[in-house]
Amino acid sequence: MAEWQEVILRSVGLFVITLLLVRIIGKRQASRLTFFDLVTAIAIGGIAAAVSLNLVPNLLHGLLALLVWTVLPALIYLLAIKSKMVRDIVQGKETVLINQGKVLEDKLMEARFTPEDLLSQLRKKSAFKVADVEFAVLEPTGEVSVLLKKDRQPVTPQTAGLTVGPESVPQTVIMDGTIMDESLTVMGLNRNWLHTELEKAGVPLENVFIGQVDSVGQLYLDLFDDTIQVPQPKTKELAWATLKKCQADCELYALGTRQPEAKSMYSKSAMVLAEVVNELEPVLKR
Repeated sequence: MAEWQEVILRSVGLFVITLLLVRIIGKRQASRLTFFDLVTAIAIGGIAAAVSLNLVPNLLHGLLALLVWTVLPALIYLLAIKSKMVRDIVQGKETVLINQGKVLEDKLMEARFTPEDLLSQLRKKSAFKVADVEFAVLEPTGEVSVLLKKDRQPVTPQTAGLTVGPESVPQTVIMDGTIMDESLTVMGLNRNWLHTELEKAGVPLENVFIGQVDSVGQLYLDLFDDTIQVPQPKTKELAWATLKKCQADCELYALGTRQPEAKSMYSKSAMVLAEVVNELEPVLKR
């Protein structure tokens, strides 16, 4: 067998073996790799390359080394799950860089962080002024987690005292001009409803690149022809206006009638509609 053929066979075999062995270590995001993960990956890659190129005379010794560098980290990861001491040794500890708005210069030195490094990491978290930061910690992965001061944090419905309705995942019902029947069924809709909505928007199916239906049944369209302006769906606004009109009509009828029974009926209906409006306001208005 020629030398180049042996290299190809070794490489293919090592690729399959390495792929199977790496599965033992487990999944881990590249952005969350620690220094230990990086050393392990480099060692496994170096051993696999050396064996592939026949730099290791004994193939069995190379495979054993590869097995050790795969199984041993996997065992260490299992121990790290059970023991905080092992986690601290293998993954490292967090380092507080900013506490109560004060930069800790000694911690920066300990983490080998320059002021420019700190500012760069803060900008990645949309914190362009150190004065806006209440707390910042350097994670073992090298990422900096930032907590802004109270008056600098983005406003959320909770902080604003607002109640919002639940949202479900939008379903894609049209893709590349093709109707997705399964997604329509999930939403409890059908093709007749979809064609009716397309007629309301004045858009042919063939011109729709992506069509999505949200949790309240509103259809959003993106067209192949971007020069066409698609009207925004008004399902929620129409439902809200209809409920408010019904409530106002019941109150008006209650005031306009002279019959006690009718007045009582209209008043109760107006109260029921008022409760419905209050319950649906988070869904229909926000």
